[in-house]
Amino acid sequence: MNTARAASTGTPRYSETMPCEPQSARRARRLIHTVLSVWDVRELADTATLVVSELVGNSVQHTPCALLRVTISRPVPHRVKIAVTDKSSTAPDMADPVAEAERGRGLFLVDMLSDRWGYDRHRWGKTVWAELEVPAY
Repeated sequence: MNTARAASTGTPRYSETMPCEPQSARRARRLIHTVLSVWDVRELADTATLVVSELVGNSVQHTPCALLRVTISRPVPHRVKIAVTDKSSTAPDMADPVAEAERGRGLFLVDMLSDRWGYDRHRWGKTVWAELEVPAY
């Protein structure tokens, strides 16, 4: 079983490889919650865990991948970046959800909850990410 790994140098980050299955959303939420506690930005926990749930859910639902990787980082002190990487080259598509629809709201929610989101293509797949602003006190 993979365990979360901290970056040894550079941008503070933790990542964990997980099976591309619905149960991994729970594992991803625990990772996010733990890291936010370590970084003392617990006030982002509710939003961040919802964002990672949606990103993991999209990977599980829309890719044939066996594994995915969840990463949480602090690219700058006032931002937290949550990313899910998989080996599918299919670009994410934010649908305009119909009010009665039971599905299709994942990226719409990510868009509403995050300061910005996007994706990076790789030769072997993609990373979908969202950034949250750390509140200033």
